[in-house]
Amino acid sequence: VLGHLHCDFFPVPLDIVEELFLNLPPHQVVHVCRLVCHQWKEVCDSESLWRERCRREGYRLREASKAPEDWRLFYFLCKMRRNLLKNPRGENKMKDWQILENGGDRWKVEEVMVPHPNEAVQKHFVTSYQMCRKSQIIDLSVEGYNPSFMDHFQPDIKISDWYAPRWDCGSQYEIRVELLNERKRPVTTFAPETVYFEQWNDQQWNQMIHVFQNYGPGVRYIRFTHGGKDTQFWAGWYGIRVTDSCVEICSAMET
Repeated sequence: VLGHLHCDFFPVPLDIVEELFLNLPPHQVVHVCRLVCHQWKEVCDSESLWRERCRREGYRLREASKAPEDWRLFYFLCKMRRNLLKNPRGENKMKDWQILENGGDRWKVEEVMVPHPNEAVQKHFVTSYQMCRKSQIIDLSVEGYNPSFMDHFQPDIKISDWYAPRWDCGSQYEIRVELLNERKRPVTTFAPETVYFEQWNDQQWNQMIHVFQNYGPGVRYIRFTHGGKDTQFWAGWYGIRVTDSCVEICSAMET
């Protein structure tokens, strides 16, 4: 059908062309339609096309008064946004995690002790009486974020992690997230101070959040590492609990 609408042989009003493009897969618009002729390229590159796609698919700005410089980029960042970590809640036991330290009675997956703010979270990883630490490395190219895109746009990289102590035992929590170059050497690192909980605490869930911005060119991988232990050397699984860890590539303007 699109071939018969070629602008050189069968002119079609551009507003109708835009409506047609709004009903096509976005990658087809960019990789196929945009190459047909100058008029179609103009429509494919137009702010109105991508702003309307955002509206129809529910991608909203955090602040309505601040529009993105590139609506197409904003659209694709929103559409591709997802958690790049695998098995973040322990639903597949320890699958996809590299165990760096497995002290005490080792890592274990349990049902949540107190309800998580996200009702979908029903399991967590729990640490023991010596240090337990686990990690994942995300290959950005494999996930669809190629080197030229990362170097040119440097989109926000948002990380979050949920952690909670047991009420009857002291514990500690650690997290370290590194943006790595092609040799897997750190470009920049987020490594806050260790969080300690005393015995007889409220046992509630806490969230650690950090956003990497303006980190420069060369980022090819992300290494996410976290863990902890109990501080009273009790046999069993009385240490820090972690779950629903997340790494996302996103737009700074997205809600």
